[in-house]
Amino acid sequence: MEIPVRIGQRVTLLIHGITHDAEGVGRLQGFAVFVPEAIPGDEVEAEVISVKKQYARALIYRILKESPDRVTPLCSHYHECGGCQLMHASYQAQLRYKRQQVESALKRIGGLEGVVVHETLGMANSANYRNKAQFPVGMQAGRIAAGCFKPRSHDIVDIASCGIQHDANNRALVFAKELAQKYKISVYDERLHEGLLRHILVKHAFSTNETMVVFVINGESLPQGEKIAEELMSRLTSVVSVQINTNKRPSNVILGPETKLIAGRDYIIDELDGLKFKISARSFYQVNPAQTKVLYGKAREYAALTGRESVFDLYCGVGTIALFMAAHAKHVIGIEIVPEAIRDAEENAHLNRITNTEFICGAAEDVVPRLIKQGQRPDVYIVDPPRTGCDEKLLATIAANKPDRLVYVSCNPATLARDLKYLSERGFAVVEVQPVDMFPHTSHVECVVLMSRVKE
Repeated sequence: MEIPVRIGQRVTLLIHGITHDAEGVGRLQGFAVFVPEAIPGDEVEAEVISVKKQYARALIYRILKESPDRVTPLCSHYHECGGCQLMHASYQAQLRYKRQQVESALKRIGGLEGVVVHETLGMANSANYRNKAQFPVGMQAGRIAAGCFKPRSHDIVDIASCGIQHDANNRALVFAKELAQKYKISVYDERLHEGLLRHILVKHAFSTNETMVVFVINGESLPQGEKIAEELMSRLTSVVSVQINTNKRPSNVILGPETKLIAGRDYIIDELDGLKFKISARSFYQVNPAQTKVLYGKAREYAALTGRESVFDLYCGVGTIALFMAAHAKHVIGIEIVPEAIRDAEENAHLNRITNTEFICGAAEDVVPRLIKQGQRPDVYIVDPPRTGCDEKLLATIAANKPDRLVYVSCNPATLARDLKYLSERGFAVVEVQPVDMFPHTSHVECVVLMSRVKE
């Protein structure tokens, strides 16, 4: 097929679809053209910026006809910032796109037809939902800037107020920048690997109104650190923890291995569904507490626990799902490869006086076969893997173990579809899939899936 476009050419496109990373899809003589910030129903004039064998990418030059789903973004930084991808679409349209993304992955990658995919569970208020901010730091016109990177670059958009961050995070970011400027803290240059301040990390507990501020630095100490902490905590009364994290690696990894307390305590406490969670600087904790209750509540519903079941919670993190399940199960074992997360999980169980959980540090694909050899056979498996999905060795172990139910919590429809295909070919059936919008205004979608063993 001859490619009908060239770089620099302006083309008129009717947008009929949307990709998994929220770029509009138009076609010119059958050739796909992907257009950021275009949505189905738009008619656009766009300038081609790159051409591949199978597709081209183009940027909107002007919108000839707006989609009925197009809206004004709620954040003033949206068009230059790469943090969100769908804020120009109505929230109801976003929820539709995310359901379609899941359905498409299940069919295209998983070869799964006729699977029940429910409508995406969204939020009543989709603004200011994030409890965590990780802002890179740079210099602009002689002043310290911090915010998000522009799309496909490491150029920083200096942000005064992010539309999806909790107001406490926005206030802490602005004042932390002011203090770094006031005390002349040098800023890290990733090209030269010089300078001190790399990121400002802020975490906020919605239920307790506690805030943590962490300065990620290319060094061992923060000059005037105690003064900075004192001013932060006196100006912003929600700040109960100020820390530094040392990251000397010349990489894009945000946090380093060592965190030191400057003032306050080294954790904040949040509450979810009547449970308390201790959150440290390096803890994994879902960033949208309102939707976390929805996500884990659906997982608990699918687990259908009666109080007699043994449960394995794999990739358990700080034990959030395990503790959600504990009151409804006989025994829950959580398995996680990150030692700090296991320590947090054990502390969280102790904090909530939960005694029927056990947490084991190790790779799930190694620990589960060992437990089964020791005679442990869970009735229900719950898996919540990273974006890469489950290890195939683990899936093989689960399939051979033949539990009655498997609940799969996924943050990546593509690897979810791959894993469901594997299990569907080995004695399991997908009962239903529930998408949950954990990250409004972005292209990301989480799912909870119920699988059951096919009776022989």
